[in-house]
Amino acid sequence: MTRTRHDRPTAGELLRRWRRHRRLSQLELATQADISTRHLSFVETGRARPGRDVLLRLAEHLTVPLRERNQLLLAAGHAPCYGETPLAQPAMSAVRAAVRRVVTGHEPYPAVVVDRAWNLVDANASVTLFTDGLAEALLTAPVNVLRASLHPDGMAPRIVNLGEWRAHLLTRLHRQITGTADPELAALYDELCAYPCDQSEPVVETPGQGDVVTPLRVRHSEGDLAFVSTVATFGAPLDVTVAELAIESFFPADTHTASVLRRRYNATESDTMPSSSGM
Repeated sequence: MTRTRHDRPTAGELLRRWRRHRRLSQLELATQADISTRHLSFVETGRARPGRDVLLRLAEHLTVPLRERNQLLLAAGHAPCYGETPLAQPAMSAVRAAVRRVVTGHEPYPAVVVDRAWNLVDANASVTLFTDGLAEALLTAPVNVLRASLHPDGMAPRIVNLGEWRAHLLTRLHRQITGTADPELAALYDELCAYPCDQSEPVVETPGQGDVVTPLRVRHSEGDLAFVSTVATFGAPLDVTVAELAIESFFPADTHTASVLRRRYNATESDTMPSSSGM
């Protein structure tokens, strides 16, 4: 059945959903946004049509993601404020260059770039350490990094601390769902939760002996490898695509892992160097 215009939520309904999602009363939100509680009530019930500036101010205090801010504006009859420029467009050349510089500069350690739905946008050559041996279906675009990590035909059988790492990833995804209220992410969360796991999954992340962050431990022919990771995003984004990009960089958590990655990278570099015969 086709959804009609009248079935779409109003700006007031969307605002009320976000306010309740953030567990704020009308008084609390109105005070933060410096508008009257009466006006906010009228906006939520549809008795007042909110202006563009008021909507954006409310969305800012509700930490509504840029994509959903556009939906708020559209629902109120305003034009979207934030662009959503495909990464391949010339206008995004500086963003592409920055992303590429970060991931290639991170060699010999793995780095991936994902969008809001955790689909792979870019990666460096070292990420093959994680993707080698994965089922072809999991490596068919769009490649979902979480699915490839936790699927039984993906990385999961090679993750030594699968229960711990799985709990960590699911917790991150759940926090993202809390922040965005994205039904697509909620569906992904349910899918991932249904994957089998033969290890216990901690409800609360607690450090093991010597751990300061949750490590990723991966089986490898040269011995188990251990990684810690950092996540970077663009500062002050004004475009939906840019706001939803995240770069996750993996670092060796011990000297053995660092040595294996350096040897692996140097071997790859040697294979790709031009022949020196005749010099």
